[in-house]
Amino acid sequence: MEIHTDALVVGGGLGGVAAALALLRAGSDVVLTEEYDWLGGQLTSQAVPPDEHPWVERLGVTASYRALRDGIRDYYRRHYPLTERARARPELNPGAGRVSRLCHEPRVAVAVIESMLAPYRGSGRLRVLQPYRPVGADVDADRVSAVTLAHRDTGARATVRARVVLDATETGELLPLTGTEYVTGFESRAETGEPSAPAEAQPQNMQAISVCFAVDHVDGDHTIERPATYDHWREYRPPFWGDRLLSWRAPTPRTLEPVERSFTPNPDEDPTEVLGDLQRPGGDMELWRFRRIAARRNFEDGAYASDITLVNWPMIDYFDGSIIDVPDAGRHVEAARELSRSMLYWMQTEAPRPDGGTGYPGLRLRGDVVGGADGLAQAPYVRESRRIRALRTVREQDIALAVRGDRGAVRYDDSVGIGMYRIDLHPSTGGDNYIDVGCSPFEIPLGALIPQRVDNLLAAAKNIGTTHITNGAYRLHPVEWNIGEAAGALAAFCLDRDLPPHAVHEKDELLSDYQSLLVRSGVELHWPPVSGY
Repeated sequence: MEIHTDALVVGGGLGGVAAALALLRAGSDVVLTEEYDWLGGQLTSQAVPPDEHPWVERLGVTASYRALRDGIRDYYRRHYPLTERARARPELNPGAGRVSRLCHEPRVAVAVIESMLAPYRGSGRLRVLQPYRPVGADVDADRVSAVTLAHRDTGARATVRARVVLDATETGELLPLTGTEYVTGFESRAETGEPSAPAEAQPQNMQAISVCFAVDHVDGDHTIERPATYDHWREYRPPFWGDRLLSWRAPTPRTLEPVERSFTPNPDEDPTEVLGDLQRPGGDMELWRFRRIAARRNFEDGAYASDITLVNWPMIDYFDGSIIDVPDAGRHVEAARELSRSMLYWMQTEAPRPDGGTGYPGLRLRGDVVGGADGLAQAPYVRESRRIRALRTVREQDIALAVRGDRGAVRYDDSVGIGMYRIDLHPSTGGDNYIDVGCSPFEIPLGALIPQRVDNLLAAAKNIGTTHITNGAYRLHPVEWNIGEAAGALAAFCLDRDLPPHAVHEKDELLSDYQSLLVRSGVELHWPPVSGY
């Protein structure tokens, strides 16, 4: 099968969806591809509630990302048996989780994303190839002319020819396929000048992946079958952990001190009084509330037998090996799944309880909530991608609060959006503990989306020109969406004018016209006065 289109967006995560929408709004025809059963990436198939800054309800995200958030709340109000108190809250937080002001079930986000794309599917201007992943590319000099994709289950091939190609995959899969220059892992301090960088580059030292899962707590014994590698994970002691990995004890990201977490299923509380704000430290100390995605008391009596909480905790971070540029990536993904199963089994059978007993057999795996056939999330949560050698690379000293202080992050003349999150690096495959660095509210430079050489390929997700360190701040949900939206708008701008992206970056008049287009579509280019944290 061969398809011709204006734009090809490979990867249907948040960046890919935002890129496709921007192109479609501008009148382009689009092919969007996705490897997993749900569009939405980290928000849906990876089952991670949105990690957002504390000003998200008022500013600091694009208009289309706000439409996604509003759509999720409206979906609950239209279709779920909310209590009158929950329904009346403008800032409805269905899960009342501590990690976000909008913790919710992944399937709701899928429904809203599909509704945003539906008119373009109906008109025929959007074609979604799913489940497909890229396996090859045709490249002429510095241009990508086609990408070959394979069906995940049948192996059937499709070749898509497009004038512009956007890589919105979770790991920057198009970069090696197209010969686009890229970097992985830790850059050296000599290359970047970053205070937290090592003396020598470490290309295979990358952040842990995690395979998330959802559980509730109900009557009965819902213990899963003992995982085949349970004994290994039960005894596993990372040198820096302070205990076994399978325990309630884990390092605190900001201090690295091992601290005991608490775990109390179905706490007796008013969920409307729980504030999701990661600016306040300690939100992960009580694990049940941390990433709860359905708080039973937000719903009418009897609608939910239990809260539902999403397990994306330190104890399921898998850092025994990378899944990028290695021959055994699949083995590591399966090992990460085994770690998550082992954590659940440990909680059901051996976890210490406050009453002195052990195990919570009432914990029930909710694979129906996350869409995974084996009860876990469909896809691993991938925190770190291949990253393009870009026209501009964002470095730690550009955004770190300790370096920038009251000056704020570097202000870019070519800004295409804004974001905010601490530089949050999870334990890594090189044996590093957390790296958690205060951050200033930052901007996204256009130059970070454009490869140095290839002239019709754009980065549209976590694969932009950041370093290993700054990726820790640029990888979260609203920033990935903003990156994708800016990349999609740039692609449409270039298609309309028959220009390469490099020309927009180089010529002030073109850059100004493009930025004006972004502003008109609801993209904020600079922060008002707000403080870092």
